[in-house]
Amino acid sequence: MHGFLEALRIQRWDDHRYYHHSRINQTLHLISALSFLTAYAVMFTNPALAALLAWLVSMTSRQAGHFFFEPKGYDEVNQATHEHKEDIKVGYNIRRKIVLMAIWAASPALLWWDPTLFGIFDAHLDHDEFINHVGLMWLWVGFGGLIFRTVHLFFLRDVQTGLVWFTKIITDPFHDVMLYWKAPLFLMKGELIDPNHARHGDGETSLATRDA
Repeated sequence: MHGFLEALRIQRWDDHRYYHHSRINQTLHLISALSFLTAYAVMFTNPALAALLAWLVSMTSRQAGHFFFEPKGYDEVNQATHEHKEDIKVGYNIRRKIVLMAIWAASPALLWWDPTLFGIFDAHLDHDEFINHVGLMWLWVGFGGLIFRTVHLFFLRDVQTGLVWFTKIITDPFHDVMLYWKAPLFLMKGELIDPNHARHGDGETSLATRDA
């Protein structure tokens, strides 16, 4: 268990120091985290609504931070190029994220082509039912993307790396709130880049496996 928790700590730290320099990105991650936590609460009573909230608010704000605001140049502090960081990511790098987001965005077209989605649903009778089916489909797109990469890591790395990454992704909303709750305040003061993004609380700098 200690080894698992240490690997989780390393993945979280590497994720922060490599991919969350921008205060705008951090702020968007805070918005994403709060939205994800709301989706978690709604999941038990309305899973379709939870998926709509997670994809339309949580995922779009989260990925917008990475795509548009995170610096892509040479990382002087960590002495790594953007290309190198993309190559060593454990989870979804930008290329993989584009594929995942494209699948998500295109998936509602399946319901227009086949309203039963190959017999999974009863054909929708109105707009509300269509939206509900889209939400349920997006729920499975999210689960599918999570499970696919987890199992993929079993073969690329090892079982623990995959399970650690799975745990990190599921718990990221809680961790992001604790990590980035002050980001909007710094942003309002005009601070665009976090000057402490490569400083760990205990002074350590990990060179272990990285995360998406």
